[in-house]
Amino acid sequence: MDFFFQVILTFVVFTVVDLLWLVKVAPKLYRKHIGHLMADKVNRVGALLFYIVFIVGLVLFVIYPHRDHLLLGVVYGGAFGLVTYATYDLTNLATLKAWPVTITIIDLVWGTFVTAATSGLVILILGII
Repeated sequence: MDFFFQVILTFVVFTVVDLLWLVKVAPKLYRKHIGHLMADKVNRVGALLFYIVFIVGLVLFVIYPHRDHLLLGVVYGGAFGLVTYATYDLTNLATLKAWPVTITIIDLVWGTFVTAATSGLVILILGII
């Protein structure tokens, strides 16, 4: 499958899985721990740019190279998620006065899981089509 198709497929899969988190879990959790830092409304342009950069990186560094190896794709996907989410959360932990360790840990676990799951699902779908 060509790279652009893999980006589109990964975008759809990641968005669906991540929306479950963003709609069901994140609002209460983030409001409780970092509500004082949150904007009243999501910056949709910023969110879209994150998704584009993250997904292109995920496909470039994980899914495309491991498209024929499910286990490697899941492992490297998890590693990619951990590193990328850690970049954000550990920077916040290091630079913001009130960034909770709890949020850092939860985000790192979620980032690792959602990226590993997305990688595995996309590789499975690519193997079927």
